[in-house]
Amino acid sequence: MEAAAITMDPSAVVGSTISEPHNDMEFQSHEAAYAFYKEYAKSAGFGTAKLSSRRSRASKEFIDAKFSCIRYGNKQQSDDAINPRPSPKIGCKASMHVKRRQDGKWYVYSFVKEHNHELLPAQAHFFRSHRSSDPLSNDVRMRRRKNSNAVSKLFTAYQNVDCLENFVKHQHDKGRSLVLEAGNAQLLLELFMHMQEENPKFFYAVDLNEEHQLRNVFWVDAKGLEDFAYFSDVVSLDTTYFISKYKIPLVLFIAVNHHIQPTLLGCALIADDTIFTFAWLLQTWLIAMGERAPQVLLTDQNEAIKAAVAAFLPGTRHCFCLWHILEKIPKQLEFLGGWHDNFMEKFNSCIYKSWTEEQFEKRWWELVDNFNLRDVEWVRLLYDDRTCWVPTFMNDISFAGLSTSSRSESLNSLFDNYIQVDTSLRDFIERYRVILEDRHEEEAKANFDAWHETPELKSPSPFEKQMLLVYTHEIFRKFQVEVLGAAACHLKKENDGVTTTYNVKDFENNQNYMVEWNTSSSDICCSCHLFEYKGYLCRHAIVVLQMSGVFSIPPKYILQRWTNAAMSRHPIGEKLEEVQSKVRRFNDLCRRAIILGEEGSLSQESYYVALGAISEALKQCANLNNSIENGMRPDASGAHVVCNVEEEYQSMISSNKVPDPKLNMGKKAVRTGVAGRSLGSVEHNEGNKGKVSQVEAGCGKDGFQQMEPADMRSHGVMPMQLHSVVPALFHNVSSSFHSAPSTHLHENR
Repeated sequence: MEAAAITMDPSAVVGSTISEPHNDMEFQSHEAAYAFYKEYAKSAGFGTAKLSSRRSRASKEFIDAKFSCIRYGNKQQSDDAINPRPSPKIGCKASMHVKRRQDGKWYVYSFVKEHNHELLPAQAHFFRSHRSSDPLSNDVRMRRRKNSNAVSKLFTAYQNVDCLENFVKHQHDKGRSLVLEAGNAQLLLELFMHMQEENPKFFYAVDLNEEHQLRNVFWVDAKGLEDFAYFSDVVSLDTTYFISKYKIPLVLFIAVNHHIQPTLLGCALIADDTIFTFAWLLQTWLIAMGERAPQVLLTDQNEAIKAAVAAFLPGTRHCFCLWHILEKIPKQLEFLGGWHDNFMEKFNSCIYKSWTEEQFEKRWWELVDNFNLRDVEWVRLLYDDRTCWVPTFMNDISFAGLSTSSRSESLNSLFDNYIQVDTSLRDFIERYRVILEDRHEEEAKANFDAWHETPELKSPSPFEKQMLLVYTHEIFRKFQVEVLGAAACHLKKENDGVTTTYNVKDFENNQNYMVEWNTSSSDICCSCHLFEYKGYLCRHAIVVLQMSGVFSIPPKYILQRWTNAAMSRHPIGEKLEEVQSKVRRFNDLCRRAIILGEEGSLSQESYYVALGAISEALKQCANLNNSIENGMRPDASGAHVVCNVEEEYQSMISSNKVPDPKLNMGKKAVRTGVAGRSLGSVEHNEGNKGKVSQVEAGCGKDGFQQMEPADMRSHGVMPMQLHSVVPALFHNVSSSFHSAPSTHLHENR
């Protein structure tokens, strides 16, 4: 575009609206004239095209040009075309005709303003003719944030959107659109706008076809963006609702948190299952996640998804959900009839009991030959993709519970409680908030239990004691099963050397497993591959460690994603004792924070006192931790604060007494609790003000004061309310220190 190439009166531009073309306008070139017409079209809300141009026969210079709306003219394609190409042309006459004078200036020869279709100024940046303009100027809210380098980076990644055109096999792929009931598009928009008002980190993107109809849409809430940073090791792209022809063509991105709970990393509505659609979806999701790719992506066995993953997630391990494979067998091999049960028995033995690739190959071809399946195309494809779904070839992957042998066992199935075959988009939009609230409530409850309850030890095993305060409750209980199961294992040394091999007999399932143990490097590997598949050591490895004189789990086999420090910014590394100490400190601070919240909320004055104390403490803690991280000496004020409380904390640890919410800590009970339980109280004596008392109350047998719901209501607290109190408190405090960019994407990809 030529700078300062347009000559017109000062009233030509009013605010951000471009004035209409008129006869008094002059331009330095026909390119400048077209640049003006594009700006006018963008302001008015339509796309443009260069309709025609003409050169002088004598000078060979351009002397005439005509620009038009992209809907100018009519379709020229015959009705019997095999693959009719979608065309935006509907006979619109809107255009601008410019000609060149003798002095070289260009003027408006004619201008037709009227269109025979709706204009879309708010969505003008979706038109192909306007995509090359600055995407940050496409939306009012984005213009407010145009100085955000992080947001600019996200949009820059989308400027190469033309590469998506490579995935269009047929022109009609571009023309497909979502089949929505009347008013549903508006409901979606209202949902997005409301979610974004509540939290500007809410992200959404839409894809329009060449008819400017909604084709695909994607969105993810702020918590999904935050959770991806901690649980991006394994992500499931669940297309079940789309494949099964549900009323809404819904696709979900699902991960697993440290409590083995599903967390939603994004939702999408898609028009079809073409490569183009999945390419757009994966690219959009990747940008939403800050261009960070997951380590493992689980999907259905689908060639379009496979091609899109290879193109946009080249560093991600692409695997197929096992239950997807098993679910297809009855349909794909229905001709087996009465042989089906016999086939499944041998099939399961082949994929679940082949510890080596050689064993799998031998059993697979025996199975194929026994049932005459060599000429079945689907069976051939299964074998070609064996590294994507057979457990034998995925020993190095932990699926975090997302890949199971049946849909009902999969964490994805929890969303089936909200979505049925006949669920409409309107119903889903109404349930979407319920889904988020339920997921957040479940996580908050699990966090609360981790802070305030300690699992029961079931054996004197040092391994169990070691992981008591390290693993989350859910993982610890699963690990306990392995610890107890070790008693049913008998091992026999096969060979000795740098790496010792043991044959472990598991009497519970009557199977033999091979365990390799390297003492010098602390490497241990079992042929059952439970650690690689689920992320914690199996009973066979535990019994080998125990018999080798090792009584603690090597740090390399304790995954941070399953610990109480899963969402910590610091890796646990080899300092497990620090994790345990951190859990104790964290529990203590949470209890005190609850008490402070109760006291601080009693009056406006006490609220300001509590708020000021929290702000000052947070500032000092941040400075102190930053100084420690940078190897600097903490400032005097921070050291003084530490000295004041260190004696109390050390005495608490040495006596193994952590302030317990079960204890009555004064005359005034803090009536805030879960299921009618009191969480503690505060001493109001002058000599011990604000300290946690160690005096035990006369309570029930479990040490909790029992409260009826009516009693709780009289204190302004309802049962189960506290599940969200502590998580919300610390989330709000921590969020002020994050500078994650606000992202709301309204581009046609």
